[in-house]
Amino acid sequence: MFKGGGPGGPNLQGLMKQAQKMQEKIQQAQEDLKKKTVETSVGGGMITVVFTGGQELVSIKINKEAVDPEDVDTLQDLVLSAVNAGLKKSQEMMQEDMSQITGGMNIPGMF
Repeated sequence: MFKGGGPGGPNLQGLMKQAQKMQEKIQQAQEDLKKKTVETSVGGGMITVVFTGGQELVSIKINKEAVDPEDVDTLQDLVLSAVNAGLKKSQEMMQEDMSQITGGMNIPGMF
């Protein structure tokens, strides 16, 4: 039977403390990520978006030269492309920051 904590055996209480500390670090990192931003431009700077590390879109800048009433489809495509690129960049920043805490371990449900 497992009695735990003995010499050479797993220390369940120690593992629980480590898991709790890691969870606290992850929560702090998530809060810090909400303050960090990434910026992405598409169309040669026609559309620029800014996302937080928490995947929140905080600004869209549209160069007035991108606005052509006769070609709304291109503007829509540029905005969509910029938003998707910004979101991807934000997710990469989050994964990079979290991997520093978890040592590269992917912990499902943690972030």
